[in-house]
Amino acid sequence: MTSRHKHNHSRRDFLQAAVAAGTTLPLAGNWTAAEAAEKRSANEKLNLAVIGVAGRGGSNLAGVSGENIVVLCDIDAQRLDAAAAKHPKAKTTDDYRRVFDVKDLDGVVVSTPDHMHAIPVVAALKRGLAVYCEKPLTHSIHEARVISG
Repeated sequence: MTSRHKHNHSRRDFLQAAVAAGTTLPLAGNWTAAEAAEKRSANEKLNLAVIGVAGRGGSNLAGVSGENIVVLCDIDAQRLDAAAAKHPKAKTTDDYRRVFDVKDLDGVVVSTPDHMHAIPVVAALKRGLAVYCEKPLTHSIHEARVISG
């Protein structure tokens, strides 16, 4: 007699399993991306801008703290000042457009509120920068089409 198993795996199940696997691997080798970045020379590190440093943005900033943080951007002055205290060499601004005035950027981390993801992403992509953006990437089909070019 064969039994048929119904697999109702949701996206949530997959993500939980992926996160669990991803968090145990660094423990096995006592290694994290931030530690690896710290072991590289200054010439091997990426020059990054972080747009949105509060909340989830703070976690994202911590995740790339081993890189060269060149620009920090947030409209909350207290959160921006707190992040700048940890990255004293970084320029600061409360206007994401000023981020793209900085030369020699390699990439941008976008951790703004959901409805503000697409605008800085488009600006970064137009400059040829690598982009890490929190989900959702866009808030509408139109924004997705603009990003995809």
